[in-house]
Amino acid sequence: MQIEITYESSWRNSFLTGSNNEAVPKKGRVFIGSMTALKKKEEGRFGNFIKHDITHNTVMGILNRLIGDQRKLYQARQSARYYFADIEPTVHFQDKPAQRNGLTQEIVYLRNVTGSTDQQSFTGMIRANDPIFSSNYSAEFWGVLDLELDKLYQFIAEPKFKVTTTRKYEPLVVIEKLEALQKLNAIVVEGDTEVAINALTTYLGDINYLNNKGLAIPLSLYCSALYLQLDRLSKSYDMSSAKTRNGGIGGISKRGFTKKDFMDRYTTGRKKIVWGNPYILKERRAGEGEVVSMLTKASGTLTVNLDISPEKANELKGLIEKAGVSAFYLGKKGLAYVSNIRI
Repeated sequence: MQIEITYESSWRNSFLTGSNNEAVPKKGRVFIGSMTALKKKEEGRFGNFIKHDITHNTVMGILNRLIGDQRKLYQARQSARYYFADIEPTVHFQDKPAQRNGLTQEIVYLRNVTGSTDQQSFTGMIRANDPIFSSNYSAEFWGVLDLELDKLYQFIAEPKFKVTTTRKYEPLVVIEKLEALQKLNAIVVEGDTEVAINALTTYLGDINYLNNKGLAIPLSLYCSALYLQLDRLSKSYDMSSAKTRNGGIGGISKRGFTKKDFMDRYTTGRKKIVWGNPYILKERRAGEGEVVSMLTKASGTLTVNLDISPEKANELKGLIEKAGVSAFYLGKKGLAYVSNIRI
């Protein structure tokens, strides 16, 4: 038996973790199509940009749909009366995208209703006069960010080191400075750098200041130095206005900072909600330069062959005709329909 399915604009990417072929987790499948998720790199690859071709499970899902079974595939397979239990091993298929415009890459805008917040934006008015920027300790506290690296090492090593700055700090100035520090090149761990890391570890505990190449990250040293200064200044000033409820610095950890969390503490509005984003991944590959990946759409023909008896084939054809499924999704989105059945 042969079932021919014609399809158009079938999406060939996945935006969720997990699979329709397994039970849905209690908290649901996680949306991984956001810009932040797409940029995450693990073991040298962008694992959240997922391409999906038609698989055996896809075909079995279609066959179940054609006979009117709307359950998830894993649910149908678990049923004692699963119609395709004996037929499934005989199923083979061939996917043939059309020769002209069969596979295209397009930019689509994905709606994100998970409540994610913009990593780089904020809402409301900036509270530049917050006590952390306008107190008698402010210049000595934020001045740590103005130190050159050699002076930073000296500050870390000498508890009585006096920090001075003429810069007037407010939220956007802090962010600008932190972003500049974030761009500094990593440093070989030797000499004064090694001494500074050892001293910070003694003061603040075991914190990883190194990248995956074993080089020190300057931003992490500066952020930890802020915590060191917070502790030192608390001996001379009331530093409660500089601390969060947990005793930290809002939006700044001992290793780095998060812009949205920092600005959330010093603005009158809420974090800016992200309602969607273009589905696009830009990466640099050796020998290729910048490579842009977008959503793949496919149009073509899916031919499904079932090695079954004529009697079983006629029975299956009858079930398909009775169910009367005129059109359905093939994978994600798109339009598909049965164009021919041969026995």
